[in-house]
Amino acid sequence: MTEKEYNTTVETHANALFRFIYKNLKVREDAENIVQDTFEGLWLNIDKVEFAKAKSWLFTTGYRKMIDLIRRDKKMVEMPEHVKENGREAAQPDMKAIVNKALDRLPEIQRTVIMLRDYEGYDYAEIGKIAGLTESQVKVYIFRGRQTLKNYIVNLENII
Repeated sequence: MTEKEYNTTVETHANALFRFIYKNLKVREDAENIVQDTFEGLWLNIDKVEFAKAKSWLFTTGYRKMIDLIRRDKKMVEMPEHVKENGREAAQPDMKAIVNKALDRLPEIQRTVIMLRDYEGYDYAEIGKIAGLTESQVKVYIFRGRQTLKNYIVNLENII
C-alpha cells in the first residue's frame, strides 16, 4: 500500500469504523482511541496490507481491540443500569433509545454481527472474517439476535 492509498483508506473508512466501535462501546474517547490505534497499526503494517483488503483489515483489527477493551473493563466495574440524561431522568424514551437498550442486552457477539450487518452493510462472509466466525455461525447469531431484539421491543413494558 502506498502513502496515497493509506490516506484514501483513512478518508474512506474512518467514520464507518468509528461508528461501529462507538455504537458498541458508547464511550467516545475509547472509540476514538481504538480507531486511532487501528490506523496507527495500519500505518505500521503499510507494506504488508493490500489496499483492496484495507477495509477488512481495519474492521478486524478495530473489532479485536474493542473486544480487548471490553474484556479489560469487565474485570473492573459494571455500569449501573439506571442512567440519567443531562442530570435528570428521561421522561419518555424514544424508539432509538429503546433499540439501543435492546442492543445492549444482547450478548457481545450477537450485537457485533448485527451491527456489522445492519449498520455497516457487510455481507455474511466479511462479517465472518472480521469476527473470526464461519458464515453459518454469523447467520445463526444474527437470527438469534434479531429474535431477541424483536421480543424485547414488542414487549409493551419496555416501551412505556
